[in-house]
Amino acid sequence: MSNKTEKSTHFGYQRVAVEEKQGKVAEVFHSVASKYDLMNDFMSLGIHRIWKRHTIHLSGVRKGQRVLDIAGGTGDLTAKFSDIVGETGEVILADINSSMLRMGRSRLIDKGISGNVSYIQANAECLPFSENHFDCITIAFGLRNVTNINAALQSMYRTLKPGGRLLVLEFSRPVAPGLKPIYDAYSFKILPLLGELVANDRESYQYLAESIRMHPDQKTLQCMMESAGFGQCEYFNLSGGIVAIHRGYKF
Repeated sequence: MSNKTEKSTHFGYQRVAVEEKQGKVAEVFHSVASKYDLMNDFMSLGIHRIWKRHTIHLSGVRKGQRVLDIAGGTGDLTAKFSDIVGETGEVILADINSSMLRMGRSRLIDKGISGNVSYIQANAECLPFSENHFDCITIAFGLRNVTNINAALQSMYRTLKPGGRLLVLEFSRPVAPGLKPIYDAYSFKILPLLGELVANDRESYQYLAESIRMHPDQKTLQCMMESAGFGQCEYFNLSGGIVAIHRGYKF
């Protein structure tokens, strides 16, 4: 069910007016954009690259296809997809945050990636593309920052071609025995400290830890995808459930 009629939503553990969340999330990513890749490596000990590689494998993207990488940030997935789809394919890196989009564009251009990649500043809740446009849509570590997840899922569904698939890579709920207390201690004690030492921004990484806890768990997100129209929805737990990949198809 859509939550458009609600007057407030969560920003981490805070309750804020619905119309304020987008701006507050933007402030976080304007702040961390220059150190985003470095912090990802510090936070995950480089494992985020394995999570993303697994997402690409599950996407089934092939040569000549059209891919949308939402919340594409600094372009890790876009770079890989660009190589896979080749000259006859197309990849669009989309991000609502202008600082992240600039970082991604500069990074990919520095790598010599340009011919089949384009860039657009876009809100996942109202994607500026026609119906039945993409073979695959990915959103990695971005869905939890969306104000209205249901609206975003519906927008993604609308722009996928029949037979197209959505891949959501996102932090989730630990399922491995004994992992939760260790993960909580890391998230709320070590992660903000890393943010302060590496990025000079403790508050943004405190928000990161809180936003993960407020994001729907694996089964709930699967149900939300099904409610948006996706079929054959399934999820794959990685690193004991700290991260999960959700996949669904448009039929």
